[in-house]
Amino acid sequence: MHVTVHVVGEDAHEVDLPDPTYGDLIAAVDLNPHEATVLVDGRPVPEDAPVEHDEVRVLRLIKGG
Repeated sequence: MHVTVHVVGEDAHEVDLPDPTYGDLIAAVDLNPHEATVLVDGRPVPEDAPVEHDEVRVLRLIKGG
């Protein structure tokens, strides 16, 4: 499945994975599921749910600095 992953405040990534979960998308953009969440239509989705949309946003919850 081809999914466009927009990391809020950063770049967009094109991800191609067979039958991904939302957690797989977080890993595909090199983030840890403990520091990010996937938003679909502005709402968080469980990381173990199967991806049903071709475009999602990832919000980083923790950012060092």
